[in-house]
Amino acid sequence: MSAVTTSPRPFAPSSWMQPTASAPTRLPRIVGADAPVPLEDGRHVPYANFDYAASAPCLEAVHDAVTRALPYYSSVHRGAGYASQATTAAYERARETVRSFIGAWERASVVFTRNTTDAMNLLAHALPPRTTVVVFETEHHATLLPWRRAVRLPAPASPAEAVAAADRALAAAPQGPRLLVVTAASNVTGELWPVAELAEAARRRGARIAVDAAQLVPHRPLDMTALGLDYVAFSGHKLYAPFGAGVLAGRADWLRAADPYLKGGGATVSVGERTRWAADPQQRHEAGTPNVLGVVALAAACETLAAAGWDALVAEEERLLARLRQGLARVPAVRQLSLWGERHPRVGIVSFTVDGWNARDVALRLSGEYGIGVRDGKFCAHPFVRHLLADRPDAPRAAGAGGCADASAPASAVRASLGLGTTDEHVDRLVDALSAIGAVC
Repeated sequence: MSAVTTSPRPFAPSSWMQPTASAPTRLPRIVGADAPVPLEDGRHVPYANFDYAASAPCLEAVHDAVTRALPYYSSVHRGAGYASQATTAAYERARETVRSFIGAWERASVVFTRNTTDAMNLLAHALPPRTTVVVFETEHHATLLPWRRAVRLPAPASPAEAVAAADRALAAAPQGPRLLVVTAASNVTGELWPVAELAEAARRRGARIAVDAAQLVPHRPLDMTALGLDYVAFSGHKLYAPFGAGVLAGRADWLRAADPYLKGGGATVSVGERTRWAADPQQRHEAGTPNVLGVVALAAACETLAAAGWDALVAEEERLLARLRQGLARVPAVRQLSLWGERHPRVGIVSFTVDGWNARDVALRLSGEYGIGVRDGKFCAHPFVRHLLADRPDAPRAAGAGGCADASAPASAVRASLGLGTTDEHVDRLVDALSAIGAVC
């Protein structure tokens, strides 16, 4: 069984936001790649950022696109002045840029939101009455929690079991609309889900499928038309565009039939004794002044990644990920977390525990003594992390000796996530630091 099936698509950047230089011959660069951070002993070292899965830093190309947009920044739509016309044109071109980036069909709606959480809540708001939603407990809270009528499935033992469980749940659902909601890449383990097969199962049962692609699109190409996806949601801040924009793309009918997600200016055709709402979901659900610069940044990130070439991006990430995972495997105290085993394909995310240590204290020590940024906790995926740790919600980790962490805190994990600014030195620094920390207990 395959994991996420994706394929690159022809991609033409919009003229207003094209890079000033020719096509890049190296991987895109991030802003502040060599920024120094202070250590507890007063020294400064270059920051080793392993927190890309939470928010990726800004690409230099994104920074440049926003800088070029600022002189003409204005409110979009209905403005007669040049700045408003230029900004409106850029805003609407960004919609087409996103459509191409994710392989959406020509008439798919592309609604700009704040982030993936906002996008999934918009979709939940737009569901027809009595829609049954099937979702796995392995999801991020943004994908797990918004639904009014949900069937939660336990963590599957294999990709094949995920497809079979979804198929059974959809077949057993009551008559009426049905929606399967699934992640494309786990924000906890990075493991790729069998999206193509799940989409096929949904179609077989007359259901639709919505995919949380927040952790996929920074790492892999996505073609929602080829995959047969009905809805895709993702965030700009995971995609090297940290300016607060997100996307819900997909079928227009449910969105068109729903009341506006927000009621206000821009969502209306006319207001009087009776309000007439816009029929176009892209207008109907974008009331108020949108985050224009966030959308410009998002489009610039899409263009930059596509222009860089996915083959090169994926090859470099997989090289660094292999270096990290092999290094962690040599540290006796480190336990890497996985749902489907070490060989299953994944993006650049590794979660782990360190024997005898509370995850928070590991993260603090990595920051204060080594200049390394990681994430600790349950990563807004509490049921999944508890499953992986095989712990009760209030179960403490075992205490270690010799200055190890407080064992009274709930069990959690450490997450290291890679991105375009990650280097071999960063990976080796993290592995060496965990070796030193793990040797204490």
